[in-house]
Amino acid sequence: MGAGSDTSIRRTRFENGLRVVTESVRDVASVAVGVWVENGSRDEEESFRGGSHFIEHLLFKGTHKRTAFQVAEEIESVGGSINAFTGKEYTCYHARVPAAHAETALDVLSDIFHDALFRSEDVEVEREVILQEIFDGEDTADEYIHDYHLESYWPGHPLGWAVAGTIESVSSLTRDDMVKFMRERYRPDRVLVTAAGAVDHDRFVNACRTRFTGLSGSYDRPAADKPDFNPGVFVCNRDLEQVHILLGLPGVSMVDPRRYGAELLVSALGGGMSSRLFQQIREERGRAYSIYAFQASFRDIGYTGVYAATSKEAVGEVVDLVVDNLSQIAAKGLDKEELERTKSQLTGSIPLSLESTESRMYRLARNHIYMGREVPISDVIEMINSTTMDDIIELAGEMFSLERLGIALLGDADERMVSLPAA
Repeated sequence: MGAGSDTSIRRTRFENGLRVVTESVRDVASVAVGVWVENGSRDEEESFRGGSHFIEHLLFKGTHKRTAFQVAEEIESVGGSINAFTGKEYTCYHARVPAAHAETALDVLSDIFHDALFRSEDVEVEREVILQEIFDGEDTADEYIHDYHLESYWPGHPLGWAVAGTIESVSSLTRDDMVKFMRERYRPDRVLVTAAGAVDHDRFVNACRTRFTGLSGSYDRPAADKPDFNPGVFVCNRDLEQVHILLGLPGVSMVDPRRYGAELLVSALGGGMSSRLFQQIREERGRAYSIYAFQASFRDIGYTGVYAATSKEAVGEVVDLVVDNLSQIAAKGLDKEELERTKSQLTGSIPLSLESTESRMYRLARNHIYMGREVPISDVIEMINSTTMDDIIELAGEMFSLERLGIALLGDADERMVSLPAA
């Protein structure tokens, strides 16, 4: 599995439906390998909240071939790293190793994927670990505000649930629940294996073939409904020095061709130190240390958010400034120089983001999960550069829809601190 002679992206699909996608990159010393399952917290029932994340934890507790220590030690002893994460729509088990040890990484990942023991005692130990993870998240205000906002903004919908679940749901999950769920969902047509770096596609495919062709069956994911937006002001009272604010608005989906125009909008609004909100709220008025805008996109819906933390006395002023900027951009678009600067910022950041083999591996997977194909970097840059001011105004009018604004406040707060814009 040494370095290939080019930087090509290649794809192979096995007869059982599993996909393998690689990107061979010159002049790098590492390979990043990921085993992805198109299953995340969105795919859970109310009674199984946090189950996908719980399964992710349990896969690292040992197999018939390796103890939990050996799973980590085999990768770390060669200078590599191994980890996993669960998202709203997928779960990923991944490792990054020196190129000479790429097959070791694949062997370890496939072993935990196929042969995790799911011992009852491990379930109970990991249950406590996950409960502590939930407590940690709730104690970290600038993280918890995101979960609190989505649960309030998309109430009752799995996309609004925290990935880790709740204290109640995690406490009630059983070993049998998780084994059944995994057997049902971890089917080859829902699995994607990706590798980026000093990797040869044909050799990697052969290594995958010996480890994954034994998977069989399929899973037909039910058609998912989209959440309804719930505008309003949501307050979670905490004894904190600051009030943490999150303003949420509609966004665009991962498959919407306007997604790059949306990235331009979000970046101009609050994507860096030169953005409108950073300059006005932090630099000019000193009302916040941290303020930024972001976009979260899923397969059929998205949302846009603005986060800030400020003093209790300045909450209304900060919210008003954000809302004023949203209204101005929806009505007039961006300044011409602002648009060109933001285009340059985004197109310049793309090659920087791909200096890591892990970043390339993630990009491969997300393109194939959502688009079913590779999206060339040149196409992305072209879509950014071809976005016009008319495109921006039209998109801002849809995204910055103030009648669907949801504002979450976390801290010593009261809903009377802010005023929702008149419809």
